[in-house]
Amino acid sequence: MASTFTHTSVLLHESISALAIKPDGIYVDATFGRGGHSRLILESLGEQGKLIAFDRDPSAIEASKAFADDKRFQIVHSAFSEMDIALADMALSGKIDGVLMDLGVSSPQLDDAGRGFSFMKDGPLDMRMDTSKGVSASEWLNTADEADIAAVIKEFGEEKFGKRIAHAIVNTRKTIPLSSTLQLAKLIDEAVPVKDKFKHPATRAFQGIRIFINDELGEIERGLAAALKILATDGRLAVISFHSLEDRYVKRFMRDLSRGMQVPAGLPIREEEINASKKLRLIGKAIKPDESEIQRNVRARSSVLRVAEKL
Repeated sequence: MASTFTHTSVLLHESISALAIKPDGIYVDATFGRGGHSRLILESLGEQGKLIAFDRDPSAIEASKAFADDKRFQIVHSAFSEMDIALADMALSGKIDGVLMDLGVSSPQLDDAGRGFSFMKDGPLDMRMDTSKGVSASEWLNTADEADIAAVIKEFGEEKFGKRIAHAIVNTRKTIPLSSTLQLAKLIDEAVPVKDKFKHPATRAFQGIRIFINDELGEIERGLAAALKILATDGRLAVISFHSLEDRYVKRFMRDLSRGMQVPAGLPIREEEINASKKLRLIGKAIKPDESEIQRNVRARSSVLRVAEKL
């Protein structure tokens, strides 16, 4: 059951504070998970406030039943990249006072061996965040071209031994299909010639495969654009990232939209035209967890929170 696995929300108070919540405002928790951020948002809202949550994981939708008695709360079973469509249907586009996005895989997904995200526990090689649709990691790894597997592991996992791992995968599947997480983790361990003493050999490859299977970077790109559409003027966007690829997308999105159009020096463009093209205002600097939070939750160590406000 969904309730078996718990999730400790990272940068919880920092992210909720960044939203500058108004008691009667309308807010979006784009990645409900197990509701840690949603719970604190609801505590900050008054009776007229509203929170709309999104998640594509059926287990998260099941967990949201704990909020069913709160009439201020509503959840949508959908990827957050489609939240602009859902909110347009609710006639709330351009009326949202704050959007929170907590990217990446959640602790319950990692801890549940049956989901196939962990290289530390044996389970079916699935890795889908939405188990109701899409292709599993096992299906893809057993049919994809070697070059495509190598590219995914290298690009999304930032794994320098991607070609070696892909070659080992293709050789193995000739005799036995890849079907379990520990089977893949062992294969990667044997394929990687040089080990990082601070990371399991399968860490980067598993990350790369997971990101590809769930189109996570595409989701981020579309989700950020969707957030901009639904936010009201002065509405806040708070995004928590967990690795460099995610943070690169978020940082670039906020930076570019806070600068406005970039034009060559000397081009006859008035300053007010440039200012009119700016869509966001950066709020403070990137926020990272302090040592006490990292000690309580080691998964917080790579997290970073960025905040912007819609102009």
